[in-house]
Amino acid sequence: MKIAYFDCFAGISGDMILGALIQLGVPADFIEENIRNLPLEAFHLEIRTTARMKIHGRRVRVVVEKEDRRTRNYQNIRTLIEESHLTESVKHLSLRIFARLAEVEAAIHNCPKDQVHFHELGGVDAIVDVLGAALGVEWLGISRTAASEIPVGKGFVTSGHGRLPVPAPATVALLEGVPVYGTGVSHELVTPTGAAIITCLTDEFGPMPEMRIRQVGYGVGARKLKEIPNLLRIVVGEPDSVCEHDRVVVVETNIDDMNPEIFGFVMERLFEDGALDVIWIPIFMKKNRPGTAIQVICKEIDRETVIRRLLSETTATGVRYYQAHRSKLPRKHKMAATSYGNVRVKEIVSPGGSMSVVPEYEDCRKIALEQGVPLKVVYDTIARETSE
Repeated sequence: MKIAYFDCFAGISGDMILGALIQLGVPADFIEENIRNLPLEAFHLEIRTTARMKIHGRRVRVVVEKEDRRTRNYQNIRTLIEESHLTESVKHLSLRIFARLAEVEAAIHNCPKDQVHFHELGGVDAIVDVLGAALGVEWLGISRTAASEIPVGKGFVTSGHGRLPVPAPATVALLEGVPVYGTGVSHELVTPTGAAIITCLTDEFGPMPEMRIRQVGYGVGARKLKEIPNLLRIVVGEPDSVCEHDRVVVVETNIDDMNPEIFGFVMERLFEDGALDVIWIPIFMKKNRPGTAIQVICKEIDRETVIRRLLSETTATGVRYYQAHRSKLPRKHKMAATSYGNVRVKEIVSPGGSMSVVPEYEDCRKIALEQGVPLKVVYDTIARETSE
């Protein structure tokens, strides 16, 4: 398993991500050839090795060979990606990135998501940045990503909407739930494209995870900054133990005055919000009142969404939250051919190296209902057939 750590000490942008990935070994031809199959204007990648404060990396610029001032809305870009010959994983990540951009722009400009017109973000360079990032991560075989806290600049930047404060409104919205800090640098350190890519790609923000470093790539930013080297560093390595490690946020609250019928609905909504697990625990509260402790495990980026859900959909008037470390056995999701058809399964590797296959509950439930077979029989049959 490969881990990629995005060390964003000078911020992040789409071209910096491409530069770091190319220095890590992703062939520029691979990126260009895959994207050229899309109905886009002709372009090529201009790549050169350059330095910022004597640290060398790759500077990448997307050069459009014939100027085109067209703008694309979210629906145009979604169709362009969905109808492409890119792999499903590249499509999935790219569509997530543009969906987040569209949601943020729709909220800022008060218009329907599908009608959001991207100006800078609908250009060929931004599309290449997003697709190139997804292609590069797939080419490198990255299984897990993490990133540092994100530094932001100050001042103003000129865009298709006029003169905007730094960080731009879209960037601020995209970084909701992400740990950030001010730098005092009077330039845009984080672009909306960079913010969208890193928040869709990254599982956790914070210190570098435990790993054995194998490669380091530097992506060079366009400006030469006086205060810091304008670089993005991506560190690629392998886990230093059998288990995978990450950090999550635990959100908790206690309730003793809510209609019990509401709990099931709230659990469904929390999972839709990105919760990794939701637990109801029977407890006794003050004055010996029976109550329920709610515990939600989620990623840092989903923390505020989960908190809003609990405070708006339950009778809770406050919550507690804290970070927790997790150790997990390595697992891989895949489709398995069975006598019931293709079924989603998890392959889990034990500390001793043996592998167990666990079918996904929802797929087994659907088969049991459609074919009138006991759920236990479906589980046992799939487990037996996938382990042979």
